[in-house]
Amino acid sequence: MKWGVPSYSDGKYYFVALKTHVNLGFSIKGLSKDKIDLFQGSGKTMRIIEIKSEKNIDEKQIIKLLKFIEEK
Repeated sequence: MKWGVPSYSDGKYYFVALKTHVNLGFSIKGLSKDKIDLFQGSGKTMRIIEIKSEKNIDEKQIIKLLKFIEEK
């Protein structure tokens, strides 16, 4: 556990349940600007996907982003 939340693949991604939503966080180190732009937020090392309800879950997009992270 890193940052006080479950993290995976040596800290390349994590998830955290907050009061109003869930964040999936991803390390952007080594990603191209085009790939970084697929994430939300403005962090220099980590970006997120914010999920506010089950209807907002885009499994295909999440899988695509996880593959980007694992390829680096």
